[in-house]
Amino acid sequence: MRHSISVEELSRLMDSNPAVKLIDVRSPGEYATGHVPQASNIPLEQVEMRLGDLGDGPVALLCHSGNRANMACEILADHHPELLVVEGGTQAWIEAGRPIVSSSCTRWSLERQVRLIAGSMVLAGSLLALLVSPSWIYLPLMMGAGLTFAGLTNKCGMASMLALLPWNQPAKVKACGTEVKA
Repeated sequence: MRHSISVEELSRLMDSNPAVKLIDVRSPGEYATGHVPQASNIPLEQVEMRLGDLGDGPVALLCHSGNRANMACEILADHHPELLVVEGGTQAWIEAGRPIVSSSCTRWSLERQVRLIAGSMVLAGSLLALLVSPSWIYLPLMMGAGLTFAGLTNKCGMASMLALLPWNQPAKVKACGTEVKA
């Protein structure tokens, strides 16, 4: 069985069937910024390798808007009989006024931060090469080389550096009067 369900239907299903498994297929950074309570994180690129984590019974797939959840559903369709895709994903859950769990104070995923910085550097370097000096062309060339390396090796130096910044650290919460990292 494979079909889409609304946030309201998901909520009713969670109430009536505690065995329903929620899988958030976003990146760990996106998941940390806010996810549906009880949802487990299995990034889209890992779903095929982690079939055992799906368990038996219905599995509701979530992402930010529903696109990656649909992709995950296509990948898993031959491996699990009861897949559900939550329409509108986590964004629809939030818009419906439902609670989320957050363990990071960032609002942007590391991937989005890398895209913004790399894109800005390519744009700035290209404009400076056109308007100021041809030597600026090395900036977008270096960005292109870095992104190519990241794509080939799945290791991104910029993301590693961004992960160290304060807004990308896990949120600290108070538990029984002591401060702990979430």
